[in-house]
Amino acid sequence: MATTITSRNPAISSERIFRDLDLNFNSHPVKKDVSKHINEYAIINSVKNLVSTNFYERPFRPEIGSGVRSLLFENVDPLVAAQLERALWETIGNYEPRVSVTNIRAQASPDDNLYAVTLTFMIVNNPNPITIDFFLERIR
Repeated sequence: MATTITSRNPAISSERIFRDLDLNFNSHPVKKDVSKHINEYAIINSVKNLVSTNFYERPFRPEIGSGVRSLLFENVDPLVAAQLERALWETIGNYEPRVSVTNIRAQASPDDNLYAVTLTFMIVNNPNPITIDFFLERIR
């Protein structure tokens, strides 16, 4: 679970630091402990985690999920790409309060049997937009 730290120093009180564990459990080279992601990287990993989460996968929170996996087993076409966009928009909008989504584009690639997704969002109190490009394909 991501944590938010607000500085107690009044000079930088508006700056928020977001921290999260590395879900690959890579070790820190010096501390030999699980490494952490900070700020944009923590939020990007959280968004990717939300996208890949299916309903009923999280203990005690069965409502969190995107339903993307069920859409990946449909025929690859623009109609399903539009459904993917809507599912991602709703999931990120409902369960990631640190961001506001500005654009989601899913492009169907029937020859490769996948969707190329471009996700653009703004982090709260950060004027720079962040764009993530990734592929969604079913696991064989």
